[in-house]
Amino acid sequence: MKVFHLNGPAPLETNSFVLVGEGNKAVVIDPAPSLAAFDKLLEGEGASLEAILLTHGHYDHMTGLPALQKRWSCPVYLDPADARGTQLMPAGPGTLGYTDGETLSLAGLSITTWHTPGHSRGSWVLYCEGLLFTGDTLFAGDVGRTDLAGGSWQEMCQSLAKLRALPLPDDTQVLPGHGPFSTLGEEKASNPYLNVKEN
Repeated sequence: MKVFHLNGPAPLETNSFVLVGEGNKAVVIDPAPSLAAFDKLLEGEGASLEAILLTHGHYDHMTGLPALQKRWSCPVYLDPADARGTQLMPAGPGTLGYTDGETLSLAGLSITTWHTPGHSRGSWVLYCEGLLFTGDTLFAGDVGRTDLAGGSWQEMCQSLAKLRALPLPDDTQVLPGHGPFSTLGEEKASNPYLNVKEN
């Protein structure tokens, strides 16, 4: 597997990722950048896009989604709770949902999905070959805000406890929706929110 990191537009600069697996098939996670950025990367790798996965439905994680989906006519995975068709959550119906703890087989890759509501009702983390894509659930040293529509601090605490208990090694790379990368071990050791008790 090859992994590529792209940034969405300023000022939020959402982290977006492209995974290239077997047969030069690719998966995009949180398509924030422009179509041109994805075209350049995919063409450079001689890769075709098999699916688009969204960690949640906020607009800054899908700026490039309409053009990318139109180009490739590929399935889009997003929790139905976040497929609202609103300004905050612009994707509407027609996406595929996730099942908690399932493993998707896409582009020759095994991608395991866990539901982690709190930042939004439809927030998920995605795991593939030592990489944990945490969207806006878990950041390096921080967590996502819970004061937007669909957010819940109580659910966030439950989701963080779930993350801490996942059967993943400490050297698992944490690749969040914003900011620098980390490891699960570093977050367990130093992120105060991973040790917060539910109120």
